[in-house]
Amino acid sequence: MSRIERERNPALDDQRLVKQFLNGDKGAFNELVRKYQKPVYQIARKLLNSHEEAQDIAQEVFIKVYHKLEHYRGEASFFTWIYQITKNLSFNHLRKRKMHQILSLEHVGMSIASSQPSASSLVEGKETEILLNKAIERLPKKQKLVFYLRYYQKLPHAEIARIMNREIGTVKANYHQAVRKLREAIGK
Repeated sequence: MSRIERERNPALDDQRLVKQFLNGDKGAFNELVRKYQKPVYQIARKLLNSHEEAQDIAQEVFIKVYHKLEHYRGEASFFTWIYQITKNLSFNHLRKRKMHQILSLEHVGMSIASSQPSASSLVEGKETEILLNKAIERLPKKQKLVFYLRYYQKLPHAEIARIMNREIGTVKANYHQAVRKLREAIGK
């Protein structure tokens, strides 16, 4: 496959690389890592708000992909599949982090009801973030993916349409529906 063909249809290139890896070509996996390490890091960074944790999650993602690639069925684009893995590992990490913070607070004897105003605003901001994450999780799959790619990854609608193999109008409608649902959820 030529470079021009790969640029026009990255999904076909991904399929080729997956197939080559499954047939024993370890270099094909390295190409997938090179292609997706930055987007995977950016997704984790956005979700975790930590450079170090995002690097750790990105490494975990590629370890998981390496061991689970034979289970990739190709029903969704490779980016969508790896995005789901990244999102799941990041959210699992956030749950562990939150549990650790709760246990640390209890151990030290601190309470959330602190007299410091900065603690109050931190809790409020975290509550909003948690509320938003819960609302995003409740979105239908397509709306969730479109929202994430547009809002967090800053991809143009045309690129999202290409990634998802959808019409641009459908992508725009999914994004606007997601935003409307998120506003309603946070407004409650």
